[in-house]
Amino acid sequence: MPKKMMNNSPCAPGSEPCGCNPVTRCKVEAVLSVDDRGQMVLPKDIREKAGIRTGDKLALISWEKDGSICCLALMKVENLSGMVKVVLGPLMHETER
Repeated sequence: MPKKMMNNSPCAPGSEPCGCNPVTRCKVEAVLSVDDRGQMVLPKDIREKAGIRTGDKLALISWEKDGSICCLALMKVENLSGMVKVVLGPLMHETER
């Protein structure tokens, strides 16, 4: 069973809470292009701010509405277990209404 997170932080267990909040912290950081092989590049400044390094694993999260994917998000796999419940849980309940 996952450890309980301090202050409802979706950060990885044992790490310092970062204060992630999908409602107040959501913003467009960059616009990416997809090449003919389906690849895209995360800008260097974004990788540095997010602490993403070569070899890191990222989870691709999708939201579906009316049979089509409408939103995509990336997060570090190491943060996935806590973030699914804390961050995505409320969003999943919104789509059920």
